[in-house]
Amino acid sequence: MRVSEDIKNLIAYKPGKPIAETQREFGISRVIKLASNENPLGPSPKAIEALRAHLNDLHRYPDPGGFELSQKISKVWNINKNKIALGNGSNEIIDLLIRIFCEPGEKIATTEKAFLAYPICAQAARVKTVAVPLRADFTIDLIAMANMVLNDTNIRLVFIPNPNNPTGTYVNRTEVEQFLNKVGNRPDLLIVFDEAYNEFVRAQDYASGQEWLNQYPSVVVMRTFSKVYGLAGLRLGVMMADPEVIDLYHKVRNPFNTNELAQVAATAAIEDTEYLRASQKVVWEGLDQIYKGLRELDLNFLESQANFVLFDTQREAIQVYDLLLRQGLILRPVANYGLPRHLRWTVGLKEENLIILKALKEILIKVHPMK
Repeated sequence: MRVSEDIKNLIAYKPGKPIAETQREFGISRVIKLASNENPLGPSPKAIEALRAHLNDLHRYPDPGGFELSQKISKVWNINKNKIALGNGSNEIIDLLIRIFCEPGEKIATTEKAFLAYPICAQAARVKTVAVPLRADFTIDLIAMANMVLNDTNIRLVFIPNPNNPTGTYVNRTEVEQFLNKVGNRPDLLIVFDEAYNEFVRAQDYASGQEWLNQYPSVVVMRTFSKVYGLAGLRLGVMMADPEVIDLYHKVRNPFNTNELAQVAATAAIEDTEYLRASQKVVWEGLDQIYKGLRELDLNFLESQANFVLFDTQREAIQVYDLLLRQGLILRPVANYGLPRHLRWTVGLKEENLIILKALKEILIKVHPMK
């Protein structure tokens, strides 16, 4: 069997450890999973109600264009319908944009310690990835990224995760404006703002890439229903872009890429403002709770604009992770991002966060700090 070296050497994305697997492995019933940036409230009640009402229609194919959902997105997010496309999660959108706009041997640019789907999808398409180092404070250096793009015409796509996963840091309005002033008009470049955590941002100087969609045809914005809307299990992402980009995307995507239940649930969830506010409240209060607990443990962390916290265990993090796991407590090790001392902690319910903090306090005594 003849297979490309790019495929042979590909390191697949490793998701957070599933609850059922942890229960089987350790013979425990109680598992608290705070590893995959999921919504601790569960789905919107309105989404669940809408799903139940459509179960008898599962013998029908879904609307291939997602008309009803796109109409709702257009209204709620204030975006023209011809600038909207749906994806089977953001991952499909990332994958297809690279396949559409890059030839083998060309490049995408992003930042170090960013979502691993970017380089994985690129490598699968025989496309190279170049990454700008983060600043010392773990923020994205858009000046360095702009210089990289200006000096390399082989870069065809730029992925800017804002806020970034796994750091939770962000780039502000001024930084984005300066970046777009430098490279936004390059005709052979697409600039993708990945805004999966957009709804959790509290920073006053943050701005969505959506503000520049009309000014720069090269700008693309990605959102998801997996985080604040609590629909991770249904896999539904959204792309907002120039109609020409949307048309090309529709040529390449599979005809029924988003299933009926995903469309129905998202259509209901996007208008459930009470649920949206509750999701934000539990995350913002949870972040402050976790910050306070980590300070009491003398552990450094990054203040986050997302629904998770990256913190420094000051030890080999995998040891802390393993001891937590044996208690049915799942956080996310991030050594694959070059952070062997850190763990990423998804915000849970108040009582879940307290359980993690209590367990951490006990475990840190058992695991010696790194020199």
